Amino acid sequence: MRHIASIAACSLAAVLALAPVAHSQSPAPQSPVRAGTYVIDPAHSKITWSVSHFGFSTYVGQFTGVAATLKLDPKALDATDLQVTVDTASVGTLNPALDTHLKSPDFLDAAKFPQATFKATSVKPTGEKSADITGDLTLHGVTKPVVIHATFNQAGVNFIDHKYSLGFAGTTVLKRSEFGIKTYSPAIGEDVTLQIEAEFKAAS
Repeated sequence: MRHIASIAACSLAAVLALAPVAHSQSPAPQSPVRAGTYVIDPAHSKITWSVSHFGFSTYVGQFTGVAATLKLDPKALDATDLQVTVDTASVGTLNPALDTHLKSPDFLDAAKFPQATFKATSVKPTGEKSADITGDLTLHGVTKPVVIHATFNQAGVNFIDHKYSLGFAGTTVLKRSEFGIKTYSPAIGEDVTLQIEAEFKAAS
């Protein structure tokens, strides 16, 4: 037992000695969410979509061209202002031929509809760190209400850029034919699942 206690004491001493170094390379502890205006960090925010491919597999791709602003007061969530713009031509699957097809009139028709937009209309908490964000999605020239089931990740100062940041994850399911995207439906799935990762920076 003395030997074990000695090892434990030495280990604790080593951890304490290294603590300043570890702190400099780790994210700051979470802090209470600050009210203010935030801008999305496009380099660390993505929308990943998935859809059934003839029932044989689930095909996955991303939209990487995402811009958004968020005005948030944690004490007045009803007043939240979230506006998102997605560059439809930023769709990507790592398959150039498929990317070209997805941008064509068969699917997104990116030349005619270069942007999809989302504007939040309400935010309702569903748990300690979760909320339903209802808003109007305009896609392929059609506007319909959708609900994003969002989870708050954390808030704090990013130790890389030293900016106060917020992080969220979200998910929603769209029926693509409701937005006029009907090619190969329903052989290629009607339901398109969106997985959203959003990192926001406090506006200077």
